[in-house]
Amino acid sequence: MPTVSPTPTPVQVSEYDLAGFATGTTGGGNIQETSPLYKKVYSAEDLATALRKGSKIKVIEIMNDLDLGWNEISDAAKISPFSAHNSALTHPVLIETGVSKVSIDNFDGLTIFSAKGATIKHAAFTFKRSSNVIIRNLEFDELWEWDEATKGNYDKNDWDYITIENSNNVWIDHCTFNKSYDGVVDVKKGSNGVTISWSSFLGDDRNANSWVTQQINAMEANKAAYPMYAYLRSSSVGLSKDDIIAIAASQKKGHLIGATEFAADNALLSVTLHHNYYKDIQDRMPRLRSGNAHAYNIVMDNEDTRLAKKRLTSAMEKAISSKGYHFGVTSNGAISTEGGAVLLESSVIIDVVNPLRNNQVDASNSKYTGAIAALDTIYSLDGATFRGDSTSKNSPLSPAPAAVKAFAWNGFTTLPYSYTSDDPASLKSRLTAVDGSGAGKLSWSNEEWLKTSYSN
Repeated sequence: MPTVSPTPTPVQVSEYDLAGFATGTTGGGNIQETSPLYKKVYSAEDLATALRKGSKIKVIEIMNDLDLGWNEISDAAKISPFSAHNSALTHPVLIETGVSKVSIDNFDGLTIFSAKGATIKHAAFTFKRSSNVIIRNLEFDELWEWDEATKGNYDKNDWDYITIENSNNVWIDHCTFNKSYDGVVDVKKGSNGVTISWSSFLGDDRNANSWVTQQINAMEANKAAYPMYAYLRSSSVGLSKDDIIAIAASQKKGHLIGATEFAADNALLSVTLHHNYYKDIQDRMPRLRSGNAHAYNIVMDNEDTRLAKKRLTSAMEKAISSKGYHFGVTSNGAISTEGGAVLLESSVIIDVVNPLRNNQVDASNSKYTGAIAALDTIYSLDGATFRGDSTSKNSPLSPAPAAVKAFAWNGFTTLPYSYTSDDPASLKSRLTAVDGSGAGKLSWSNEEWLKTSYSN
């Protein structure tokens, strides 16, 4: 099929300005392509050179799609910051390509972008001890496989597309993140000043050659090699191949903000999420431990995930758990724990059973409870729709399962930045439009992608 170019978009569009806790981030700056600080990347070797500690590169332009699995990059690229990640065990493609870890350490002022919305596959990026970082207009893909090793608990590979550690002032914008083994974008170790905006987080689309379908087809052809899968397909459970594809298609985890329980530096965490589209994400939009998280104008769209959940009967679920297997659909939205503060504003939540949670360990122990509130948010579940606040009378958005903590920010009384919220009534259509959230949506020049403000 012919390639369809993105619809040209006016360059003076203030809604794409940098906002949120990352306000003030400049990345590598708006420098010329001819500068020695500007690196055009065509290969893994180019990327390794640009991201080597002390390289002094400020702007990295990804010129084409990059396949970065450890077995598919050249020997010349197998140097820091690249290293081999945990080996794939079940997905036929990842077993062949391998998975790489890319550790970006101690950069101060860095922009990584693609003017064309290039796709990066088979790699997990970790930003450590870095500041003033911008990542824009990139798609991340093919980092999930079926988990037999921990019986569907997904506790072995630790593959996240992006992890931010001990870092500050990071802006991730107009990116697309497809299904991954673990989380999608996690923020840890006291990282603060993070904004994730105008990005799409997507489960598998279940087409005939989708990433999940390829995995299920491989197991279907050799059930004896995959005991958990074979059991799900057996008469003891009775799931069809199509059932398993539908249930496995959604992404288990979104954003973990604060990885370690009661870590002292969790109090420093500050993350803004705005104009993001979460399609078939089961949990953590976001999940916060201490610190502060602000989400406005986001859409959690779990309509297909809700339908997939209904393929599992209670008898099936009992049979699965009796063998110690984990295979089902979680349905959580935004979560605040351990004294955190999460505010959700002017957003849309579709078919998420537990839209706001305030404790995930022990509802009777307040030290595990966080403050969380929703303002002017549209919530629908199985066709019933509500618009309002979490504090409205009989609101289905009232936090659970612990006693509700009155909302208050940690460390300040009002947000330290200005922002403009859109009406949530038209939000889903806006984010799924041709110039909505995700990579490859805007036809911008390099110079435009290096800006952080488009105000008239």
